[in-house]
Amino acid sequence: MTCHVRIEAIVPDGDATHVFDRVQDYERYTEHTATVRSVTVTPDGPDTVRSAWEVRFRSGLLRWTERDVMDPVARRITFDQLTGDFASFAGTWDITQTGTDVSVLFTCEFDLGIPSLEPIINPVAMRALDESMGLILRGLLGEGIRLTGSRRDTAAAMP
Repeated sequence: MTCHVRIEAIVPDGDATHVFDRVQDYERYTEHTATVRSVTVTPDGPDTVRSAWEVRFRSGLLRWTERDVMDPVARRITFDQLTGDFASFAGTWDITQTGTDVSVLFTCEFDLGIPSLEPIINPVAMRALDESMGLILRGLLGEGIRLTGSRRDTAAAMP
């Protein structure tokens, strides 16, 4: 079953280009939460990188490699797992200037691929992702950000 996570934040008096640059700096994520153990980024073409992740989950590690396409004009990052522990993992970052503020929207869909444990594991995984992303966003963008919305579900795809 696919899990859906959507996290929204506002950076008051921010600059969208600066926020985009901070969000795409994956290797700094380890500085802001112990959940992210390591991230290694390798260029993979113009505006495309491969990022290899190790993330603590429960009593073990999740590992995967994803392709990240950076669109600095639209201030959008799309990512999709290439290999790894998830059955599937994909999503987007959208950074938008809204007056003097910056809107940050993170969405992802993932499937851990363990049907017999979904009722137990999925809620824990979604909550852990939500909490870690909050810590990462505050660390990257400052304590002044406002987390304005978070949705997690396993039912239908979210807009």
